Amino acid sequence: MQRIVSLSVTLALCLAAGAALAGTPGADWLTPAQTRQALKAAGYSEVTKLEADDGHWDGEGIKDGRRMKFDADPRTGAILGEIPAE
Repeated sequence: MQRIVSLSVTLALCLAAGAALAGTPGADWLTPAQTRQALKAAGYSEVTKLEADDGHWDGEGIKDGRRMKFDADPRTGAILGEIPAE
């Protein structure tokens, strides 16, 4: 029984650590300022949200007068995908 409890605690700690890392930029990532600059070069006139999320930058901004949601490459700032924000 003690072994099951110990395994459960270990699993819970690993899951919590993984969740904490999901929102942490990697050491080799562009800074938020560098990423914003790359996004502006890609046509964004404004970046209103930018956060680390599961291995990429996740954000929102204005492009061509439309509010967009986007994912950006953490090392280059290139747009990986974007959709209109609702």
